[in-house]
Amino acid sequence: MQSRSGRSVAVRFALPEPRLRPYVTTYYRTEFVGAPGDTCEDYLHPEWANLRFLAGPRAEAVIGPGALHPCPAFAVTGPTSLATRFRIGAGYSWGIGLLPLGWASLLRADAGDYADRFVDGRADPAFAALVPLADALAGSAGDHAADLALIEAHMASLFAHPLAADPAILAINDALVDPELTTVAQLADRIGMQPRSLERLARRAFGFPPKLLLRRQRFLRSLERFMLDPSLKWLGALDYHYHDQSHFVRDFKQFMGMSPSAYAKLEKPLLTAATRARMAIAGAAMQALHRPQPIVAG
Repeated sequence: MQSRSGRSVAVRFALPEPRLRPYVTTYYRTEFVGAPGDTCEDYLHPEWANLRFLAGPRAEAVIGPGALHPCPAFAVTGPTSLATRFRIGAGYSWGIGLLPLGWASLLRADAGDYADRFVDGRADPAFAALVPLADALAGSAGDHAADLALIEAHMASLFAHPLAADPAILAINDALVDPELTTVAQLADRIGMQPRSLERLARRAFGFPPKLLLRRQRFLRSLERFMLDPSLKWLGALDYHYHDQSHFVRDFKQFMGMSPSAYAKLEKPLLTAATRARMAIAGAAMQALHRPQPIVAG
């Protein structure tokens, strides 16, 4: 997406190899081109965990309300239930989206401990296995194909040996992307778990209790429709499980920190580019609506 001023934002996505798709959503490169001192500001919607590697751009972010804070060169963001406001300077970054099963299988850390916050991946021992990738990308020449090959090789090495993958996490994730499932009772019945056990597992692998996760999914389905086709207006984009528009407005304010009308007026240079590019590659415009693939045996 390019403006007359020469400022542009480009987002390119790639799917992981098939055996990694129960764990990883996509690999993506974001690039902002602008004059010295130019910045791009936008809001990320709630999503699953992400690993981000900054190659040059100055970046600041805040999850929820508050002042922007500098982002580390290797930033790990846990699952979020609030919008992330960010500002980046000219340059590019790489990202890796982790599904809940990927987080739980790869990292010895509860997702709930990282929910709605980002940390320096180099400073936290939970992410030590990813520091060599951060080093390799920091020292690369910036070629897209070469960088993507580095990411693919490193992620393949991390998943080279069978992981202790909990099939219940995959089952919960698969149920969450089903628009017909709307209550915690339905979720517990489908998974075959007692509500208390479901609550504990949801906080450990997904970062939040099941009720909040279901509300977040309903909200994101509506936001996805609007982002893909703003001509629908909000009323045409609403998920049919919303009782009325005021119900949706309450959710919007909780998850995005502003009203739908205020959000509609904002420029969304990165999110507009990202939702369309992601939809074309992955079949879902938003990471939390990405359907995980079954575990590949052998």
